[in-house]
Amino acid sequence: MTADPFADWRSRVEAALDQHLPDPAHDPVRLHAAMRHAVLGGGKRVRPLLVYATGTALGASEEDLDDAAVAVEFIHCYSLVHDDLPSMDDDALRRGRPTVHVAFDEATAILAGDALQALAFEVLAAAPQTAEARIAMLAELAQAVGVAGMCGGQALDIDATGTHGHGQSKEKQLAALERMHALKTGALLRCAVRLGALAAGADADTRATLDRYADALGLAFQIRDDLLDIEGDTATLGKTAGKDLAQQKTTFPALLGVEASRDRLSALFTLMQDSLARLGRPADALSLLARKVVMRNH
Repeated sequence: MTADPFADWRSRVEAALDQHLPDPAHDPVRLHAAMRHAVLGGGKRVRPLLVYATGTALGASEEDLDDAAVAVEFIHCYSLVHDDLPSMDDDALRRGRPTVHVAFDEATAILAGDALQALAFEVLAAAPQTAEARIAMLAELAQAVGVAGMCGGQALDIDATGTHGHGQSKEKQLAALERMHALKTGALLRCAVRLGALAAGADADTRATLDRYADALGLAFQIRDDLLDIEGDTATLGKTAGKDLAQQKTTFPALLGVEASRDRLSALFTLMQDSLARLGRPADALSLLARKVVMRNH
């Protein structure tokens, strides 16, 4: 592993994503183009990086991890396509470019998201692990996507939009907010770590340790997102700033205040480092990813 492996891993997953996406010259041309627009338009690739960082820390080769990295990123991209739709967050900008429904149309965006989700499972089903390991990985991904993961979290987000937790104490609002983001954001981040661990054949104790890291990472990711929504600008973020306030969403800064949110972010970073300590130097990449998540500006 190089001193800074992320550039190499990003290049690796970009090539793999491109390879697995359908040829835009083949029918249905518009759908294939929309899928490629959704996936190849940039992005931090945090979830594939988590797969590589976890798996290689536990002894897996990069070749063993490529399919899991691609699958989890296809799922993430599908979720962004649907999240941006007028019936959801109604956003026109993603990764500094028009969202898929703006660049194409709503029907094509829905189909592109559906197709990316199906393609994720197709890719993961062909991963080089044993049949038993592949089934376990497919089950993890399915759970992270469904009602116990992203879809459930998005439903809770829709229910809460515009309410500001009316009639609830701050403690109950905070608990509900943490649960919603544990599903909507945290579930797929935790899944990326779990896929890397399963691909490497990690034991149950190691997977439990990594779960503690991943759960803290998911919450930290969302708190940083909430802070960026009020502190960042649209050009840097690559998406519309100030959307949370405009849509009257309950956020961590709205409940805790900006400084308390920053303190919570710092405490979560410490928890992540403590969780990784027992893994030693092989977990350095995971530690660096944690730092990048809490310090990112987009």
